[in-house]
Amino acid sequence: MKALKCEMCGSNDVVKQDGLYVCQNCGTKYTVEEARKMMVEGTVSVEGTVKIDSSSELKNLYQLARTAKIENNTENAAKYYEKILLKDPNSWEASYYAVYYKSMSCRIGEIRKAAKNVTNSLPRVVDLVKRNVSNIDEQKRIMEEILVKNCSIATMFYQAATDHYYNVAESIKYEYEEEYLRNVLQIQEILYFFGVVVEKQFKEQCEHVFVESWKFGINIHKNIFKYLNEEAKSEQFKVLQSYVDKIQEYDLSYEMPEIDYGKSESGCYVATAVYGSYNCPEVWTLRRFRDNTLDATWYGRAFIKTYYAVSPTLVKWFGETNWFKKMWRKPLDRMVSSLQSKGVESTPYQDKY
Repeated sequence: MKALKCEMCGSNDVVKQDGLYVCQNCGTKYTVEEARKMMVEGTVSVEGTVKIDSSSELKNLYQLARTAKIENNTENAAKYYEKILLKDPNSWEASYYAVYYKSMSCRIGEIRKAAKNVTNSLPRVVDLVKRNVSNIDEQKRIMEEILVKNCSIATMFYQAATDHYYNVAESIKYEYEEEYLRNVLQIQEILYFFGVVVEKQFKEQCEHVFVESWKFGINIHKNIFKYLNEEAKSEQFKVLQSYVDKIQEYDLSYEMPEIDYGKSESGCYVATAVYGSYNCPEVWTLRRFRDNTLDATWYGRAFIKTYYAVSPTLVKWFGETNWFKKMWRKPLDRMVSSLQSKGVESTPYQDKY
């Protein structure tokens, strides 16, 4: 005879109580007849067509999954929703939450992949709601529920990625900047893409959902501009502006939020254009020279004033061209090398002004 094994959770801890067999792990109950069938040894040959009624099993799985969701038990919620998905592939709830809860358990280094998995699940989830849920009010409720969950997981991912980046030692932080930016760009895509999908499927009844999703995405997106070089700023601004335009089609009062461009907007324009970042060893050296040497004399201050009057325009016009970068690269390299040989450090630096 085989040992009893719960079909719901796989536990072998099944005990007879009050005439029923009860799983001590998940609480599933089996009649004596059901338990007997579970203990039949060998292979049973069946002829003809057999219809299996799994409604009771599914009902129990949904109960377990939703209980885990209420209790914020990420591991169990993911497990039970994955079991539901195997038995009912057309369940929007299982299709979304199986991915959602699995993604919530990711490590720091897996944030971008987890965010991408959530994003990729959204078209099918929304389509399943469209095809299988006929009640308009219920459709709205589901879209609102998914919006809240998307905002929640995006916030969690963003905060984790940001905290990790900020806690990296200053001396090596610039090495992690690109990874941080890729993470945030993928995180914001959850909100942007969800809005696009909902607008396509539920444009009339769920306007507030996709508009709010885009707004939330913008609120994350706008925080990264201070870390971008000029080319990337221009590219990302176009993306952000496109969603501002989308929102304004439905909400005329909405305005572009204030964007923090960081100190790169007010210092070392040419060097930043040449080296690609305001925070890199070469520019740190030049910023120290500016603050500690040039600014100490009247003629040095005059040079700084003239530089900041002219260089922003030059960079705006020519900063992305190869000839401009090539023209300035060798003189700047020589200057940086000379300054460093005289003791000007190339470690992370905070501007004085």
